[in-house]
Amino acid sequence: MKVERKGHTTIIKDTESNYIQFIEKLTVQYNTFKDANLILDLTHDKTLDLSGLKQFQELTKIHIKNNKSLVIVAENIDFNKVPAKLKVVPSILEAHDLIEMDEIERDLGF
Repeated sequence: MKVERKGHTTIIKDTESNYIQFIEKLTVQYNTFKDANLILDLTHDKTLDLSGLKQFQELTKIHIKNNKSLVIVAENIDFNKVPAKLKVVPSILEAHDLIEMDEIERDLGF
């Protein structure tokens, strides 16, 4: 797991290509990241599929309750089938854009 902080956002990259172990590590270390918007970069995990993405729903729910954004970056996913509660995009740039939009919505009280 590689962690990089950019302003109010933390990018966490899965370096082991195993989303199950990645979720476990994130859950254990969650208090370290709970005050930042999160981008979870899972682009190196070629085994990640829609059912694997659904494993992130509980973590996403907790993070949203903390009034922060959590965006997953994944490739080779049918984005039309991703549950609405998950924010999944194909690139880091789009993840930053989505977090910026979320921040604006929160500032406006939506």
